Amino acid sequence: VHHPFQGFLQAGEPSERRCDAKEALTSRGCKEPYPPETDETLLMKDKELSASDDIIQLRPQQIDFQLRVGEYVPQTFKVSFKRAEGYPIDLYYLMDLSFSMGDDLDMIKKLSQDMVSTLQSFTKKLRIGFGSFVDKVALPYVSEMKKKRRDPSPHRGTSCQPAFSFQNLLNLTTDTAAFENKVIGQMISANLDSPESGFDAIMQAAVCKEVIGWDDGTKILVYTSDDTFHMAGDGRLAGLREPPDGNCHLSPSGLYDGTRFDYPSIGQLARVLTANNIQLIFAVTKNISAAYEELSKMIPQSVVGVLESDSSNVVQLIKNAYNSLSSSVVLEHHGAPQGLEVAYQAHCTSPSPGPPGLRPWSQRAECKDIKINQQVDFYVQLNMSRCLEQTEFHLSVQGISEQLKVVVRMKCECDCGPVEEASPSCSGHGTLHCGTCSCDPGFLGQACDCQQSEDHVSLDEKCRHGGSSQLCSGHGSCECGKCACQRSFSGQFCECDDSNCAKSNQQLCGGNGKCVCGKCNCSGAYGGEACDCSTHTDRCQTAGRPCSGSGECLCNRCVCKGGFDGDHFLVPLLVCRKCVTCLSKHKKEEVAEACGVPCEGAVLSHKKTLRDAYCSFQSFLYDVTLTPQGIVHLRYAEMPSSIDKTWVIIGSSVSGILFIGLLIIVISRLLLELSYRREYQSFVASQQQTNWKETRNPLFKGATTTVMNPLCSLTPYTLQHFQTIHCFDIYIFIYMIFLYYILFYI
Repeated sequence: VHHPFQGFLQAGEPSERRCDAKEALTSRGCKEPYPPETDETLLMKDKELSASDDIIQLRPQQIDFQLRVGEYVPQTFKVSFKRAEGYPIDLYYLMDLSFSMGDDLDMIKKLSQDMVSTLQSFTKKLRIGFGSFVDKVALPYVSEMKKKRRDPSPHRGTSCQPAFSFQNLLNLTTDTAAFENKVIGQMISANLDSPESGFDAIMQAAVCKEVIGWDDGTKILVYTSDDTFHMAGDGRLAGLREPPDGNCHLSPSGLYDGTRFDYPSIGQLARVLTANNIQLIFAVTKNISAAYEELSKMIPQSVVGVLESDSSNVVQLIKNAYNSLSSSVVLEHHGAPQGLEVAYQAHCTSPSPGPPGLRPWSQRAECKDIKINQQVDFYVQLNMSRCLEQTEFHLSVQGISEQLKVVVRMKCECDCGPVEEASPSCSGHGTLHCGTCSCDPGFLGQACDCQQSEDHVSLDEKCRHGGSSQLCSGHGSCECGKCACQRSFSGQFCECDDSNCAKSNQQLCGGNGKCVCGKCNCSGAYGGEACDCSTHTDRCQTAGRPCSGSGECLCNRCVCKGGFDGDHFLVPLLVCRKCVTCLSKHKKEEVAEACGVPCEGAVLSHKKTLRDAYCSFQSFLYDVTLTPQGIVHLRYAEMPSSIDKTWVIIGSSVSGILFIGLLIIVISRLLLELSYRREYQSFVASQQQTNWKETRNPLFKGATTTVMNPLCSLTPYTLQHFQTIHCFDIYIFIYMIFLYYILFYI
């Protein structure tokens, strides 16, 4: 009987090739399913969603199925959630009782009844508790003076209770009157610095489940404060270095002594609140709301509400925050081991659009703006990347105590048919299972066709070349003491690389041969290292002998002897060079007389330009051709003369300096002229507006001697113009000295 996995591997292929991509397996004739399919998923507990006395909001409750490593179709199952109306609520009110919260405490006392009534509108199953916090009783947070420890009030005439880190004043209870009485009986306290020990209070309120009395309903912690918080590291100011251990440390009276541990970190709070399914509402004043907004981003299932300065809106704030938390549904998993991949698709509309289809999978499942009694569906996909022991983990909705238990049984072996002992596919010396041979003692190989040598020399040693540590030079596999080479390697030990030969025209062996063990075996009429040398001589043939008898035909090309040029060496180079040397020493008119002997037998042709010339000598370009009649034609022309760039650079630099200098002088002169004209017009206008009274001072006596200054006869504009011209001449004189210096230096 032919086994379905038999013959899959080729000679020399390792067994690992059985594990490959789906496309690679299909191309080699492997038919689906590649591993056998897993067993069906079992719903161990699947009660209907219900809002009656036995409230069920998450379905199913337990699921059991099998997974296989690298399964091509991951396991997918559906999870439904419907938030029930009237679901029990446990609300713990945690209040900052530092001195600045005095007016807030008075307002809470007045609004405690309204708070209870508002919460009872959501559910009749309400339990409410109360706790407060100030700060650690240690310097520099709280004064250590005896008087201040008894009454830390900062103002005379005001009495305060001693400071404390956290105190549980009322366990969760259905007695709403007890909550109102407990709130009314509170007094304010005080501390030295602004931040409070709110993190201590949140930690203890969350971990002391038995003391506080948390149940399985919706758990809400309301945190009210008008200032910021101490966090991990702040305790070092008081010498507190040990981090919190995450355990409950309340005294029988409900008091927490915070002088043993440092303040909790944000990460610790997030883990504790998530582990206990507690939703957190920050009710804080506007001046510190930005800090709590950033804090809320790091704590799941937490929201921030802005309090009025006297907490008058605390009831409405709690109502809005509860609606915000209850309208958001987040499905998450806990306890999934590494190697088990979990992905989600959320279908938030009602009714659900059906199976997941081609929608993308994500690492988070969340629906927002969900109403009471509105069902949402999540599709969960599981895939296993490595074989694990049987494991289980849980899925739950944030803030809800109900959980879905997922039990995963791993299938790490394939059920691929019966075992065939002494199988012919294993040469009769092994057992065939899943297409692979398990050889009997003394036999080796993929088909158990290799027998262990009697001299006990390892078969692998026969595949090592010259004592090398690599089998088959690292380019093959050892089978029965012989190398089965891979890719382009060959030889007894796969030491020959048949792809490492010389190339010509970007082709291995020029395309005219075969590469064998690093050397080209040329075919036909080709030779050379890269098979790029033709043995033909047709391109070397001339009317007389090959290469005109003045060269040798190699690779179907002429290689010249000294003194000859041209494809077939018909032109004597020595004669041409003597002729060109003579031409370079004489003018055009003197060539005929002076160069008759060197250029004897050559027809000279002078050209103005000679762009296609292939020879050059000194300042000449020339080329030589031979007609069928044996006449040598020599064309020559002078090389184009280049321009001396030195004088071009000097001339352009001097011209640029002159031009820029003159341009600057002209522009400055125009600007001065415009300025003077404006000043003169302003002077004339002011003179015209001046009203002089021509009355004679009786004390004035006329001059007996009059001296006339010739400049006084000039008008103001004429005088300014004269001074401007004088300054302009000075500018010209300085500039000419500068130019003279530049030219002389150059």
